[in-house]
Amino acid sequence: MKINRLGLLWILVMLFFSCKEKQDNLSLEQVKYNSNKTSYPSAKMDSIQAINKITKQKVREVLELSILYNAGNQDTDIDSALYNQILGYFYKPDSTTVGKLLTELDSLKVGNTKINTFEVTERYFKKDTLNFAKFSVQYLDKNNKPIGNFDREAQYILVPAEIQFKKEFKFYFLNFYQKPLKDSISVGVTK
Repeated sequence: MKINRLGLLWILVMLFFSCKEKQDNLSLEQVKYNSNKTSYPSAKMDSIQAINKITKQKVREVLELSILYNAGNQDTDIDSALYNQILGYFYKPDSTTVGKLLTELDSLKVGNTKINTFEVTERYFKKDTLNFAKFSVQYLDKNNKPIGNFDREAQYILVPAEIQFKKEFKFYFLNFYQKPLKDSISVGVTK
């Protein structure tokens, strides 16, 4: 009798420890109450680190919202709210701004994305500095099976926010998945 109880106790202890896993994914309740204060570390970051982190987060959000929009019928109130939310990430939003992105995600039947490499770069065009996010995105289908890896680029702008005594900026994309302006000089004849 003692052996059976000891064996049963041992099995229960092993089951308890084997079922206790660390979960990396946040639950919907945890995500629902996230804010910018809890999303970013409270330690000070330099401006380049902050811009990289914010830009990567914005790229991820646009991709996720676009996938959610494409999963719907595009004719409900929720779909129009999602579409307006996507357009809110753009400086001059219109239907052509996100058209190429939505078409690509729809034609490949993308169910999820994963950003592999990410780099923020600056280019100079005439006297202007242009900000770009270059990234490699892996498309996954609805069963999380890889569709392919694609190198993409998005151009963004930081607009000063009008908040008294604070240096804050609002983040907007100028284009997403569109060809950027040429930043090189074409070869020609010199005299």
